[in-house]
Amino acid sequence: MKSEFIKIAKEREFVHQCTDTESLDQLCASGKPVIAYIGFDCTAPSLHAGSLVSIMLLRLFQKTGHKPIVLMGGGTTKVGDPSGKDETRKYLSDSTIRQNLEGIKEIFSNFLTFGDGLTDALLINNADWLEEINYIDFLRDYGRYFSVNKMLSYESVKSRLDREQPLSFLEFNYSILQAFDFLELAKRYNCTLQMGGSDQWGNIVGGVELGRRTEGLALFGLTTPLLTTSSGAKMGKTANGAVWLNKSKLSAYEYWQYWRNIEDDDVGKFLRLFTELPILEIEKLEVLQGSELNEAKIILADQATTLCHGKLEAHTASETATKTFKEG
Repeated sequence: MKSEFIKIAKEREFVHQCTDTESLDQLCASGKPVIAYIGFDCTAPSLHAGSLVSIMLLRLFQKTGHKPIVLMGGGTTKVGDPSGKDETRKYLSDSTIRQNLEGIKEIFSNFLTFGDGLTDALLINNADWLEEINYIDFLRDYGRYFSVNKMLSYESVKSRLDREQPLSFLEFNYSILQAFDFLELAKRYNCTLQMGGSDQWGNIVGGVELGRRTEGLALFGLTTPLLTTSSGAKMGKTANGAVWLNKSKLSAYEYWQYWRNIEDDDVGKFLRLFTELPILEIEKLEVLQGSELNEAKIILADQATTLCHGKLEAHTASETATKTFKEG
């Protein structure tokens, strides 16, 4: 790998699939900042730890000299992404979506640098263009580029149909709107890369293809692995509920405890994805056994909490845990 971004992303196990790794690597090594985005729908007033892989990937992208776009789904939230869902997303009012968006925005300032600089992050709302769409014009101009046969093969659609669970026509449109988002960002901001979870692969490829067929654009897609714990549990979920990233939804101490109590087999993987410790240091920590491995978990908890809530909150959480569990 020629580019720092692709090299580190692979080394830290962020990469699952890429539409053209060699060409993307060359683009990222060109010396000019590449612009990439990841979308986040506004279904709750906070994101949870399951979104951290995407957030950390955007952070890595920026730290290696590129420009990240955080795309808030003010428009797509009204449609509902069927990926990984067993039922149609509950209807949310416009005011609820706006409130959720404001809550989510707070999170990103802890991980990314925003501003007007060459590699400063942008936060954009896809409602800016999706709410202006004329339905007939949209179908005529873009609907003809999408094959229903191919859309039925997308994992997000296929899994629902295989389980004989209802899929509304509203949700079926989601992948087209996501592809249109990519095209709009490419035209407005020269965005050439969309990243996301592996369940978004079909939607991302749809955007790459739409850009090529309508505007002759060379666009790229990259996905991260679908992350679960070693026992198979969904990342960011506990018996007590979601591990929220906003302090108003989950205290910094409870957040710290989540990382301190992860399964032994997840230590190395989580240190790679959710901290910025050097790989050589991680390799030393992940082979520890017994009580020594607990020290590695404390390092993970300190590092992850510092990124999300700041150094002071992480230190306070660690001190509280020590007083509670070690000193009684």
